[in-house]
Amino acid sequence: MTAAILPGAPRPTVGGRATPRALCVLAPNPSAMTLDGTNTWILAEPDSKLAVVIDPGPFDEDHLRNVIATAESLGKRIALTLLTHGHPDHADGAARFAELTRTSVRALDPALRLGSEGLVAGDVITTGGLELRVVPTPGHTADSLTFHLPADQAVLTGDTVLGRGTTVVAHPEGRLGDYLDSLRRLQTLTMSSSVDTVLPGHGPVLTDARGAVEFYLAHRAHRLAQVETAVEEGYTAPAEVVAQVYADVDRALWPAAELSVRAQLEYLREHGLI
Repeated sequence: MTAAILPGAPRPTVGGRATPRALCVLAPNPSAMTLDGTNTWILAEPDSKLAVVIDPGPFDEDHLRNVIATAESLGKRIALTLLTHGHPDHADGAARFAELTRTSVRALDPALRLGSEGLVAGDVITTGGLELRVVPTPGHTADSLTFHLPADQAVLTGDTVLGRGTTVVAHPEGRLGDYLDSLRRLQTLTMSSSVDTVLPGHGPVLTDARGAVEFYLAHRAHRLAQVETAVEEGYTAPAEVVAQVYADVDRALWPAAELSVRAQLEYLREHGLI
């Protein structure tokens, strides 16, 4: 991730009510990579007693119990747990959370599932009248998913689109070609007027979904061109490319930037550009 601010992006307080059906409980794991912390999302129809939780977050007993208590304070019982992807800051608490709530855990990666059902592209999940549509968005990781919440014209993007800054294409599992395809898939949703809000896995809510996705696409194209230029100038080792291309980024993020550079170099080689 980098610390760039999305142009025109609002900066509301992270956590709390975001849409009529979505409420964020912020995990206490802030860092350079997780921004303010992991956003755990509680979703429910206003008149329903059943709720869905997306990304319980890290294995933090107090946080997991706080999510349950928050749902209960709204008169909701958590009936299902979903994962956007398997990174520890999103998924490490899932097994314990499932134990506490007696729910199943659905994810794309079979290793993360608890229960008989997984998740695949095109699935429509209905719980307590709430409808979520599963959108495949690989690239950050191979198992990354986005959940489309049509009633609120929102998408829950995990780490595919963040509320602040840009995300890592986590090579070797993450692939830049896949990530660009995923961004274009989200762009299509925003252009069809079915999505105007991004509920990210980290950072504040974005109310200009189309602008955010277009910024991400432009940013990736710009970085890719910078990497290509660096290679043409003789900087071929990933660490050398990072020093040239990510000089504007906090050095604490350079190890993560190197993962993205490796994915960018792989993409350029696959397309015969270097």
